[in-house]
Amino acid sequence: MTIIQECDIIDGIAEALQFISYYHPPDFIRHMKSALEREESSSARDAITQILVNSRMAAIGRRPICQDTGTVNVFIKLGMKVSIASDRTLQEMVDDAIRRAYLNDDNPLRASIVLDPISKRTNSGDNTPGMVHVDLVSGDKMEIAVSAKGGGSENKARFTVLEPSDSVSDWVVKNVAGLGAGWCPPGILGIGIGGSADKAMLMAKEAMNEEMDMLELVQRGPSNLLEELRLEIFERVNALGIGAQGLGGKITLLDVKIKTFPTHAASLPLAVIPNCAATRHMHFELDGTGPAHFTPPDLSDWPELVLDRTASQYKHVNLDQLTETEIAAWHCGDTLLLSGTLYTGRDAAHKRMVEALRAGDPVPVDLKGKAIYYVGPVDAVGSEIIGPAGPTTATRMDRFTDEVLGGTGLKVMIGKAERGKEAIESIARHKAAYLIAVGGAAYLVSKAVKSAKRVAYNDLGMEAIYELRVEEMPVTVAVDCRGESIHTLGPAKWRKLDA
Repeated sequence: MTIIQECDIIDGIAEALQFISYYHPPDFIRHMKSALEREESSSARDAITQILVNSRMAAIGRRPICQDTGTVNVFIKLGMKVSIASDRTLQEMVDDAIRRAYLNDDNPLRASIVLDPISKRTNSGDNTPGMVHVDLVSGDKMEIAVSAKGGGSENKARFTVLEPSDSVSDWVVKNVAGLGAGWCPPGILGIGIGGSADKAMLMAKEAMNEEMDMLELVQRGPSNLLEELRLEIFERVNALGIGAQGLGGKITLLDVKIKTFPTHAASLPLAVIPNCAATRHMHFELDGTGPAHFTPPDLSDWPELVLDRTASQYKHVNLDQLTETEIAAWHCGDTLLLSGTLYTGRDAAHKRMVEALRAGDPVPVDLKGKAIYYVGPVDAVGSEIIGPAGPTTATRMDRFTDEVLGGTGLKVMIGKAERGKEAIESIARHKAAYLIAVGGAAYLVSKAVKSAKRVAYNDLGMEAIYELRVEEMPVTVAVDCRGESIHTLGPAKWRKLDA
């Protein structure tokens, strides 16, 4: 009988969560390097370059790759010959580990979990509880897989029950085509086929933690039906032309991972969960001899890329002197470098601003002629001005857009992913603009912030309104004042007709 100490479980999970917050898995970096080499779209290449530069910076600085440090998922395979030296539940141990990792003084991680999901939605403050899955298996060891799943990609999870004769590939491709860019491609698709509704979703989540091997599969070719299906979905989704960040390009997927399970003769359960450019997971084993140890990856795994901010394609913008004439000169796809004052605001802040406007009250900051950034940053440490501060999915703010633009005089919004039809119409009507920063480049973006202070809604924590001063923050015009959208024009340019 193997005896595993409670402290080794907690220590291992806590250390793994810190480790994956700043180290991408080597297989992900290898596939991203290949994507950069194969991509032909200049906009998509710039986005991939920013993601890789950000990843190397995070590895060196040991700070989060993305400001959304994720929902913690822990998959435990517990050998039947293992005894845990504790009277507490595995859920309690996992939550202790999460609490320790997310409240780490040297590298605090953003607490994103809210309690009571249908009512007050109060932040737990320490990112607990985690999602724990336990499987009793043969053997005398304990295998633990830890992942931190970002909300933008998690929100794009899809499930259906097909008829047994339906095409899995057709359904997956159709649904991925409708996901938009909020899941921050390029990334991975985790797919679960069979079992039941709950089993299929669980398999899809587990599949994303498997080592990536699509480069090898493409090179050698498929050797069974499952590999044929993986390759078919991979090629068809990339043919959609979605590209990095939805800007249009050849590379949308880096890999497709599939797990299957027997199912009812009348059913074909099918779950799809995308994983974003902040793919983070770690696997380790406990055998009773002591704690797990993690070896940092070699920095030579990362390409040494340089972002040339002096290039002629960038337009320099002073946010403190914005005019309608200047905004009108921006066109969909233009790349800008922003300097000056920038306010932050996400879902909760927008909800409060709209409530104030409807009540005839002023909003707490003067947004007339200003810009707002959809972001919830990680807390700063040491000499940092702000922690990693990448964009959140802008479509969640669509319902507030018209009232905020009309009621405050706001002119510029910055986020990630596409905007909906009504939001785009409102942007055009108010002669405003929507810009995108690269999702998955949070640490890089934070280096453009030269000052930061909370100015409103302090009780909202990371969703409070900050006043930022930025210098040369890189963005792309996604929706211009005429209502043209890069997320429509870009993929249309790169889409293959037979996709």
